[in-house]
Amino acid sequence: MKIEQELLAVSLSRFEYWASPTLGRGQNRKKVLQMIGYIDVGGGMRDIYGSGVLDRCIDDAVSFDCMIGVSAGAANVLSFLAGQRGRNYVFFHDYSFRKEYMSFGNFFRGHRFFNLDYVYNTLSGVGGEYPLDLIKAKEYDGLVNIVTTDGRSGEVKYFTLDDIRPNDFTVIKATCALPIFCKEQVIDGRVYFDGGLANPIPLDRAFELGCDKVVLTLTRPVAIHRNSVRDDRTARFIEHQYPAVAEALHNRAALYNETADRALELQEEGKVLVIAPDDTCGVDTLKKTKEGLQALYDKGYADAAKIAEFVRG
Repeated sequence: MKIEQELLAVSLSRFEYWASPTLGRGQNRKKVLQMIGYIDVGGGMRDIYGSGVLDRCIDDAVSFDCMIGVSAGAANVLSFLAGQRGRNYVFFHDYSFRKEYMSFGNFFRGHRFFNLDYVYNTLSGVGGEYPLDLIKAKEYDGLVNIVTTDGRSGEVKYFTLDDIRPNDFTVIKATCALPIFCKEQVIDGRVYFDGGLANPIPLDRAFELGCDKVVLTLTRPVAIHRNSVRDDRTARFIEHQYPAVAEALHNRAALYNETADRALELQEEGKVLVIAPDDTCGVDTLKKTKEGLQALYDKGYADAAKIAEFVRG
């Protein structure tokens, strides 16, 4: 019911929404009739690229009517909504090198490779080292979807800003919970995993929510199809306990590739703008170097220069 009510509110407000020539908030405004969406699909350490994209959007005073975050992409979206430029850069480029953040030693400390409690409680919570300004983020009057995968059904489940509370970032931890490498998250008695398993590129969701145009940020070259080798290997480890999630893992690469190809077709029609790196600079989901992270961030910042024109057009 909550999602349906939000959709109705946004549908009504689309014809009353006021935006400046740069689509910034709180300036002299003119009416616009298009609903602009933004999607960040995540990708572990590669999504420092997405943090560069959204930092450029802050610098260019670009905003969106609907924002969808998958995995690390949800964290990027929240920092953007909070107006905390550069925050996620620090998490990727600096904090991620701490053993408490990500290391095999975490397995021996009662956590997984990625210690999501450290990232979203110790660092991001109230009184943390670099807290998220959740109050500011919740002032956003557009639609927000955080994508997760239901551990029982293997189907997609969308959460909203209303599901995030001070010092309770379980929803964000859920969308980042890559099987084996992260601890699964429990919300209202149900287990949830990384949203990229069930819906790796939620493009249909953006249009379902009413978007007319969508900026889609990917964190791997769009022309290179992903393969299922790693997903198939991970699925074998969890198929007995979470068979539906294992099935989603087996299907993820094909779904990702199909949606990426369709995004390129929609780009030709002017409905989608795909922002993707031409190279990942040696960075991958779990793999990183300081130099590679910096280079990938810089690529995201530079590639995002085209977003302002697309949004205003």
